[in-house]
Amino acid sequence: MFHVALWEPEIPPNTGNIARLCAATGARLHLIGRLGFRIDDKAVRRAGLDYWEHVDVIHHPDWNAFLLAVEGRRIWLIDNPADETYTTARFRDRDVLLFGNETKGLPESLRKEYVGQLLGIPMPTGKVRSLNLSNAVAIVLYEAMRQTCDW
Repeated sequence: MFHVALWEPEIPPNTGNIARLCAATGARLHLIGRLGFRIDDKAVRRAGLDYWEHVDVIHHPDWNAFLLAVEGRRIWLIDNPADETYTTARFRDRDVLLFGNETKGLPESLRKEYVGQLLGIPMPTGKVRSLNLSNAVAIVLYEAMRQTCDW
């Protein structure tokens, strides 16, 4: 089982779509820090449809609480810019895929601390800074599963 972690997500429909993705893949969803919405927000529920009962979601009040919960697991940070792409990583079951929030990404302190585990998603045209958060999670999570599920 993979772990998808969102750092202070801000946009309810993105989190709802990611929750639905986690329900489809069996990934655990970690929400870290201050949320830009209430978890029972109508927009979050609508995006997750009727799949919420199938999502293993944990809200951690801060980074330290999150680290305790995922102790012993490898954490990959997915954020742009990055020197390595998600396609170069060799994912393992139980890995954590950590994504930044929609407007600021991940804190610079985490990017520096985990520099060897920082992955980006290529955007060859150079015309955009980032992808939609739920799209980015889907891209990386399905690659991780492709590698580990023998698809």
